[in-house]
Amino acid sequence: MRKKLVTILISCFLVVILASCTESDTVSRNLSKSADSFEVQRRVVFFNGITDEYLLTVEGLCALGNEDSDLRMTVTCKVGEDEYKKHYLGLSDNVSFFAEQLDAKKEDPFHYKVLFRPETLIPDIEMQTSD
Repeated sequence: MRKKLVTILISCFLVVILASCTESDTVSRNLSKSADSFEVQRRVVFFNGITDEYLLTVEGLCALGNEDSDLRMTVTCKVGEDEYKKHYLGLSDNVSFFAEQLDAKKEDPFHYKVLFRPETLIPDIEMQTSD
């Protein structure tokens, strides 16, 4: 009986969540998750809003810093198998940025993504052998 109740509650929860999401909301979230997983080619351009000059352009499989402050922006790019580069950029009243998705990516509006990172669930364990 308890297992059935839990199943019903979870089903109701999912129905409420999915019913409140539009197709564009779901696709937008899925695209953001794909970009954060280094699956989307992006171009990020930092420019001076007064002079209209480009200061820096970063292209590749790049994720934008989701928890950056108003005055700092990070861009992390995958540059090889298990190889990454992270760029820190200062923002100001005259320096801004835009990020462009370079390639179209197929996303299913009826499929919601949940990504678990194994490194957050299982901590690094160092094994030491005694000789």
